[in-house]
Amino acid sequence: MGAVNRPRPVARGVDLFPARTPTLPPATHTNSYALGEREVLLVEPATPHEDEQREWLAWARGMASAGRKLVAIALTHHHVDHVGGAAFFAEALGLPVWAHAETAARLPEIPVTRYLVDGEALTLAGPEPQRLQVLHTPGHAPGHVCLFDEDGGALVAGDMVASVGTILIAPGEGDMKEYLAQLERLAGLGARVALPAHGDPIEAPEALFKHYVAHRLLREARVVAALAGRGGVAAGLDALVAEVYADTPREVWPLARLSLEAHLLKLEQDGKARRDAEGQWMLAGPRLVT
Repeated sequence: MGAVNRPRPVARGVDLFPARTPTLPPATHTNSYALGEREVLLVEPATPHEDEQREWLAWARGMASAGRKLVAIALTHHHVDHVGGAAFFAEALGLPVWAHAETAARLPEIPVTRYLVDGEALTLAGPEPQRLQVLHTPGHAPGHVCLFDEDGGALVAGDMVASVGTILIAPGEGDMKEYLAQLERLAGLGARVALPAHGDPIEAPEALFKHYVAHRLLREARVVAALAGRGGVAAGLDALVAEVYADTPREVWPLARLSLEAHLLKLEQDGKARRDAEGQWMLAGPRLVT
């Protein structure tokens, strides 16, 4: 994805601008979006790189010549490859920053002036006003939000899905159980196109949301099988990752180890796995009634 592809319109009242960021491979860029035909909300102020910031600012400032008014900058979540330019762009453009309260709490250096709340509607004035529904979709990050244009059918999906690479659910701030529940929620929206932070727009995204859920549940089944095959003997993450992720290259096992732990924590929530006194994992046996 290079400069020749930017900016470009991808849906009614939606323009895409990919910028280089310090993101996880194979992705190299994070997509920013301009939402609105007259009033414009800029989403994902991602790039920290000076050369890319100059191009991003030129894109944003150029909208005024087309009769479009910038109203705010919105963050989907707090990860560095999504907010690397937030404070800089907000100051340079004189715009407020909007984000979920959980995101704002993790970014004390960024002046968030409006907390986005699940279910609220953001209306952008235009020839046909654009109504965006805020969806709080934790799982990848506690304050993750998506924005859904109910009339146009476009869903700004942040890091819920990607068309390049995969989505990491990291223990500590990620929650696999919540992530899968939110994917099911997104699958039921009837969105016509999903606009991810990494990669090209995804047409008819319901199938991809369901594929993500099915893939995660298949991996979860492999985790359960690996634990069951040990006959009640507990195992650590390093031993389990080699078995559960035997179908992936060894160089990605450090990231796979994080996903494995997220799956185990979900199984623990579900009462299907437990940790022993040393923090090793095993299947949860039947509870004894005394």
